Amino acid sequence: MALFTELSVNDQGPLSEESSGKPFGEIIRDYEALPDVKWRFGKPNYARVNKMYFENRSMVHPEGSLESVVSKLVKNWEVESHHIADPGQWNTMDVGKFQAAVNGGVPGDAQLMADIGPYCLLLGDKLRDGMTFEESNKLFGGVFSEGYAWEVLQVLSGPPDVTFKWRHFGKFTGTYVDKCGNKYYGNGEMLNLIGLCIAKVSEKLIIETLDIYYNPDDLMKPLVEQGKLGEGEVPIRDPDESDARKINGGCCSKQEANNCSMM
Repeated sequence: MALFTELSVNDQGPLSEESSGKPFGEIIRDYEALPDVKWRFGKPNYARVNKMYFENRSMVHPEGSLESVVSKLVKNWEVESHHIADPGQWNTMDVGKFQAAVNGGVPGDAQLMADIGPYCLLLGDKLRDGMTFEESNKLFGGVFSEGYAWEVLQVLSGPPDVTFKWRHFGKFTGTYVDKCGNKYYGNGEMLNLIGLCIAKVSEKLIIETLDIYYNPDDLMKPLVEQGKLGEGEVPIRDPDESDARKINGGCCSKQEANNCSMM
């Protein structure tokens, strides 16, 4: 849910002030990693996605408001779910209880999310079968090359069952490769994705469950409808006609992976 961070010069340690949002005059992410944290792709830098967020958000919530608290909680959750591979080092979630479900589907636990990543968990069969955490990162990092930001629109009910509306947004400035291997080039349009989430939290605001509701087609269809095939390219309709695995696959570098933060 913030995508597209860059690799920090210092590969370990706490997040920088730049990642917190402080240079923009507002702390939107205050994640405190364990002293011995092992970052999945190296320590993330949220400067790019923060720029997208502050320049294009639709809501400005007062500090201390329920919306502000929920926003910070979810952004901190994204740091862990996206950038720390070992659930044993997570502290925004109760790992023993954690479950996440999309549109009433079968829930996944903390280890599953750590293994396949938030993109694969949230998009499911909209992505190529067998797509890995790294591959999904590379795919969407290539789509939203200027960052894919996230904001809370409205909190409808407070703890312990926090219900809130959210918006994901970013400019389609890169390239999308579909399951058949077709490449669609973005036109720079802002793509918006609206959804609802019910988060069950403890008294200390530790996340126990997430029930997420949204239409995945609101994200995936515009990539094809607004994107443009390369000159002279003919769309492939059958995945067997192309080596889509090769096009979408391959381990991305640390730099590419850290350009894929979601919030």
